[in-house]
Amino acid sequence: MIDTTTFEEHRRMLFGIAYRMLGSVADAEDVVQDAWLRCSQVSTPVRDPAGYLVRTVTNLALNRLTSAAATRESYVGPWLPEPLVTRPDIGEEVELAESVSLAMLVVLESLSPLERAVFVLKEVFGFSFREIAGMLDRGEAAVRQVGSRARAHVQARKPRYDAPAEVRRQVTEEFLAACLGGDLNRMMELLAPDVTAWSDGGGKVKAALRPQRGADKVARFLAAVIAQPVDDPQAHAVDVNGRPGLLFTVAGRPDAVVCAEVEDGRITEIRIIRNPEKLRHLPPP
Repeated sequence: MIDTTTFEEHRRMLFGIAYRMLGSVADAEDVVQDAWLRCSQVSTPVRDPAGYLVRTVTNLALNRLTSAAATRESYVGPWLPEPLVTRPDIGEEVELAESVSLAMLVVLESLSPLERAVFVLKEVFGFSFREIAGMLDRGEAAVRQVGSRARAHVQARKPRYDAPAEVRRQVTEEFLAACLGGDLNRMMELLAPDVTAWSDGGGKVKAALRPQRGADKVARFLAAVIAQPVDDPQAHAVDVNGRPGLLFTVAGRPDAVVCAEVEDGRITEIRIIRNPEKLRHLPPP
């Protein structure tokens, strides 16, 4: 059996695995809770509690990914992960998030469920192919092949941004000031010529159904969004999956989470999450 103390010792790791596989805070928390319910009912001794817990969480997450495939295919507009939002000064939570940017989660979303599981367990959490094979009830050679394929896929699409956090935060804040001030010229200066903006409303709130590409198009799109009349709009500096970002509230309620990628002092990518279901886990700032 696995006691509560042992489970709590591994909760952060279990959540990290589930979140990276599912791209959803709520689903990851549900999977971790389901794993605890299952493991707490085991009456026989467990020789490797950590391995048993990881195996349980991984397989529960795989089941969810498989059942969610149809939902993702019919999703209205661009799909973005559910953001993990923290205050910039919360070290422990940032540590959990710093290897799982929104850009990386989007790349992981393009993997098959099995590839995603193997990649997360091997490349992020350092389990061996032999251990992963045991968790997934598959041959080691087959798992090694899946892992190699997944790693090559991710490396070919992996975002390569090395701007320090303080630079990303400064550029993000300057861009916000330009947006709020209606300074279209300054917005254009801070956007890379080939910038792309994705907005995820899930068909529930207003959002662009296709990515916006190019500095002029992105700047005008964002200027139009900000110009919409709303009740008591506020912008709050936060960390979004370990990177500087913004939380916008309307009448005290979360309305949008924004995260930008910065390269050479300019914004190259912007992700805007407005789907209310993906923001419901956020407490009022």
